[in-house]
Amino acid sequence: MSTAATESEIPHANAEPGILADLLDLTKARLNLLVLITTFVGYWMGAAHIEWLRLIQAMLGTALCAASAAAFNQLWEVKVDALMTRTLDRPIVAGRMKKSAAFWIAIALGAAGSAWLALAVNFLSATLAASTIVIYVLIYTPLKRRTAWCTLVGAVSGAIPPVVGWAAANTHLTLGAWVLFAILFTWQMPHFLAIAWMHRDQYRGAGLVMLKRNDQTGVATAATSLIFTLLLTAATLVPFNTGEAGGTYLGGALVINSVFFLAALNFFADRSRPVARRLFFASIIYLPLILGLMILTKA
Repeated sequence: MSTAATESEIPHANAEPGILADLLDLTKARLNLLVLITTFVGYWMGAAHIEWLRLIQAMLGTALCAASAAAFNQLWEVKVDALMTRTLDRPIVAGRMKKSAAFWIAIALGAAGSAWLALAVNFLSATLAASTIVIYVLIYTPLKRRTAWCTLVGAVSGAIPPVVGWAAANTHLTLGAWVLFAILFTWQMPHFLAIAWMHRDQYRGAGLVMLKRNDQTGVATAATSLIFTLLLTAATLVPFNTGEAGGTYLGGALVINSVFFLAALNFFADRSRPVARRLFFASIIYLPLILGLMILTKA
């Protein structure tokens, strides 16, 4: 982790949050909730019948791998996190956790998650989950300091959990798995770009290239968000086009996508922080609605 700060360079703070809170922060527990949900959806959509123990094992193994990636990410970006107010209180930056401890926690989580999936579920799901660590830590994280293309790489990593769930229910990946991947991949772009635009000054000050360098007005960022909402709509309509979902799903999907598209269109017209925040919250509402619709209308 060559970019991490030395222990003497890390500002110290009172250890108020506590060990459990710091572990949850290190592993980005709130983000991991999304991993659990999407892994569940992937298994549910891919399974002919539900084996609950297998489903729980798939979710646990995937969550452990995601937690490992988050911990490695924070190890790598100690200096960067110290430059942004939104990340100043992370446990390593604040001095409540040593880097050595975080490193071994990340190793243990990644090894446990991959081994659990390989032994309790199948090798395909283990390979996919392990790939999220590799992509997120070794490709996405260093790219954040070099190019705005990092967002696409990060979206790949974030779109793999539902595929892990599908793989846990099957011995191979079919169209349904790739539809779920496409939905998560395209959804992440407007979701993340709204965040990146709201916090662009902090990212820029920390040396992170999360947006195009020459996009001072936000037009390119908003246009990209709008394009990906259209691609997202196309991805969510595939189940109907292939005959795997009926009219109820189609109607619901069109309504949900229309509302999300309007939020992205509004952001394109007005790149203010409040409008970007509305797009961000629209994205949070959108995902459980569309995934819930898929589950409820599964044939």
